[in-house]
Amino acid sequence: QVQLVESGGGLVQAGGSLRLSCAASGSRIAMKSMGWYRQAPESGNRRELVATMTTGGSTNYADSVKGRFTISRDNAKNTLDLQMNRLEPEDTAVYFCHHMDFQHMNYWGKGTLVTISS
Repeated sequence: QVQLVESGGGLVQAGGSLRLSCAASGSRIAMKSMGWYRQAPESGNRRELVATMTTGGSTNYADSVKGRFTISRDNAKNTLDLQMNRLEPEDTAVYFCHHMDFQHMNYWGKGTLVTISS
């Protein structure tokens, strides 16, 4: 089993920055892709893709965060980070770390809350 633990959430003013980190532990299963999703308060249970990265390093971003967010991976620390700049109130959400292995098994963290004040 793989465990994912997010950290770095908090309350910041609009225009500020936060850096989220996802630490992976447990079985060293090769992952096909990794990423960040978010669930806004008004969205119910719907999770929105924020950014993803394949093992080959290809990245994909939601249009709403392009140019502001950057996903990166630290192989030595086995972490997946999300640098978020120029934050907007619309970025307020619980952010979840996600991994998928080559058997398409999905792994999720419990989330970290990001709140942006206007």
